[in-house]
Amino acid sequence: MKVLVTGAAGFIGMHTAMRLLGQGHEVVGLDNVNDYYEVSLKRARLAELARHPGFRFHEFGIEQAPELMALFERERPQRVVHLAAQAGVRYSLSNPRAYADSNLLGFSNMLEACRHHGVEHLVYASSSSVYGGNTQLPFSESQAVDHPISLYAATKKANELMAHAYSHLFGLPTTGVRLFTVYGPWGRPDMAPFKFARAILRGEEIEVYNEGKSLRDFTFIDDAVESITRLLHKLPEAGPGPGLGSELGPYRVFNVGNGQPVVLSDFIDAMERSLGRPARRRLLPLQPGDMSATACDATALQAWTGFAPATPMTQGVQRFADWFIQHYPSP
Repeated sequence: MKVLVTGAAGFIGMHTAMRLLGQGHEVVGLDNVNDYYEVSLKRARLAELARHPGFRFHEFGIEQAPELMALFERERPQRVVHLAAQAGVRYSLSNPRAYADSNLLGFSNMLEACRHHGVEHLVYASSSSVYGGNTQLPFSESQAVDHPISLYAATKKANELMAHAYSHLFGLPTTGVRLFTVYGPWGRPDMAPFKFARAILRGEEIEVYNEGKSLRDFTFIDDAVESITRLLHKLPEAGPGPGLGSELGPYRVFNVGNGQPVVLSDFIDAMERSLGRPARRRLLPLQPGDMSATACDATALQAWTGFAPATPMTQGVQRFADWFIQHYPSP
């Protein structure tokens, strides 16, 4: 197939494109390569993808509707993995416009492009943050997600609602992926694992929010990508779906998480062992917009695809640490 992967210069986008190329598909990458975090890392990811003859790349933002429509007209992708978005919870406190532009306007443009160009299946990234104020663990797709506690979460919930409408009105098959704290090689510098590794190797303090007591369902990148690609190959069917009570369009939403949440301080302990250095921890309170606990029920994903994430945290941290030391050898 020909698959469009948006956010191809990003962490999950790069790995997803690599997996699809390895399966023999043609991959069209799209990314605006913005400076939300270091552009050099994004360029390095793209360089890895450029080694494959089946990969082509376009550089612009999904907010640019005419350019996006022209890309679909020219490339005619059969399926789309939409991972481009403005990420991060804390960044949304100071830069809300970026989330409206990318996650709302950009997602609307993507839906329209898929609708008008006969795309067979749109798989898009949602987030575990949609569970917001929910306290019942583990989180399952049948739970209501009406209380986001960050603008980022609100935009991801909005994406699910927008996809739902397009599936129902226009028969566009859509699958949302609620990702739970994905980490691993080529990870994002704005996320905790990368920040921790960099600070530990430099001998600097790491900021540990909620005094390290937060519970997180860390999901290794290979498991996330396996889930995404399996979902891409299995189209949703019209029907009630999880938590829905009437006949609707071909729409599904799935949790993608390890299902073995760990306390943040234990994750840092594993990072110390993998890097062979102690961490200097500065304990801080829970930050606005942060969730104190996440835990994934991946029962629906496993029933639908025959797969659920299961990489042990210690194994995943070691693989991340090995990559980090190789690519950032000197502090």
